[in-house]
Amino acid sequence: MSKSFMANAQNVERKWYVVDATNLVLGRISTEVATLLRGKHKPTFTPHVDCGDYVIIVNSEKVALTGDKLNKKMYYRHSGYPGGLKSRTAKVMLEVQPQKVLEKSIRGMLPKGSLGDDMYRKLYVYVGPEHPHQAQKPEVYNLKG
Repeated sequence: MSKSFMANAQNVERKWYVVDATNLVLGRISTEVATLLRGKHKPTFTPHVDCGDYVIIVNSEKVALTGDKLNKKMYYRHSGYPGGLKSRTAKVMLEVQPQKVLEKSIRGMLPKGSLGDDMYRKLYVYVGPEHPHQAQKPEVYNLKG
């Protein structure tokens, strides 16, 4: 009788991947990266264990949005004070904080709670083509489609 394999923190092997976001659609890149961060692409995937890989995203300012989402999609935040709701369109977010657009999109696709927090900490998003993780020897990950 064969036993099921259950991954744990000691036997998870992690890789580093670099994804270039130039001209890629926001939702498509977010789902692929969330899958990598969760570890669902591995045959040893275990739902209650953080078995995902590290992901570096470069050129976040060049991500594409389809339709009229640049003008209609809104990002909200609240200061905590009465009347403290702030909003920005996707166009303004891409000009001011382009890395936040990808981070918020991917964060929403990860599990909620401490497991999702651990997965989210393995995501690094940068504006421009440079990143400081050369020592980890990241592999280039080509997205499907």
